[in-house]
Amino acid sequence: METWRYSFPVCSVIKLATRQVLMQKFAQSVDFMRQTKNFSLVLTFFLVGGLCSCGKSGLNANNFRLGANVTPIREIKKPAQDNQAQVYIQGKVAKHAPLMKQRVYQIDDSTGKIWVVTNQTNLKEGQEVVFRAKVRYKSIPLAGKEFGEVYLEEE
Repeated sequence: METWRYSFPVCSVIKLATRQVLMQKFAQSVDFMRQTKNFSLVLTFFLVGGLCSCGKSGLNANNFRLGANVTPIREIKKPAQDNQAQVYIQGKVAKHAPLMKQRVYQIDDSTGKIWVVTNQTNLKEGQEVVFRAKVRYKSIPLAGKEFGEVYLEEE
């Protein structure tokens, strides 16, 4: 009988101590979550502020412009004999045709159309693309007339 009387308060003390430890752990967890939430909020604020302050950069998310490097197709001319002119063009795939090991795509940028020879095989009609390519010219003399055409060869 004596044992029961002493064990009962000991169990209560253990339960009370356990409850206090759990409450402390819970309070620490809540405090940590508040700190994490504040850190995440501050980090998000600075990231959004930093991105907004960048202004217009060379890349535009709406239509992936490369800025001043893009050459309008109407400005691409027949290259000189030894000229290895390199241009960037941007436009939509209008047509495509397979070759033996490559493909050729007709690109339209609203200023004109040009054919681009490339190793890429996964482009779809209507897809917006950007190419870095060398300007080439193929002479096609026929009945005393020149029917040659300027095209691009992707590197």
